[in-house]
Amino acid sequence: MIVISNPVVLNREKFLINTLFEEGLELLHVRKPNYSDEEMKSFLSEINQEFRSKLVLHNHHHLAAEYGINRIHNPVKIQKFGWDKPKFSTSTHSLEEFNELSTFFEYAFLSPVFSSISKTNYHPTNDLFLEIKKRTNFKTRMIALGGIQPENIPKLLQSDFDDCALLGTIWNDDNPIKKFKICQQIAHMH
Repeated sequence: MIVISNPVVLNREKFLINTLFEEGLELLHVRKPNYSDEEMKSFLSEINQEFRSKLVLHNHHHLAAEYGINRIHNPVKIQKFGWDKPKFSTSTHSLEEFNELSTFFEYAFLSPVFSSISKTNYHPTNDLFLEIKKRTNFKTRMIALGGIQPENIPKLLQSDFDDCALLGTIWNDDNPIKKFKICQQIAHMH
């Protein structure tokens, strides 16, 4: 299971992120589009060093090597990364787009699967559960994103999605750690 950071600053966010990792979070996508370099450096430095290899940068890719991060989302210029065997992910918004991806990407988000929790008026235009039957790309892992909540995780994991990513269901909850543990428990049962 993947969690995507809230794009805006949250109270106790770094504490919550470190705790999520302690509870078994596999990957955290750090998506802070409005952060300056200094804000991103401050953010990354407060993530426990033991967890930094589980971070995926959406922005500020040039800071990855400095912080021991080898995962990049939506890489623009591949040649500027200075480490061995980096891992790349991307986002797609249709099955056709997903099927056309090269094997360069380890996984890709496919969204929105359900109506978004964190984005107003962002909902699926097609039933991705029907569309997924046309999947031809099996070299790239398909990660469901958008509107994922505890009650719809079983449906996702019983379909052809390889995993799911959470954003609004975690960060819009009064107790993000508890909500993560509920989602994690449901995912482990399937």
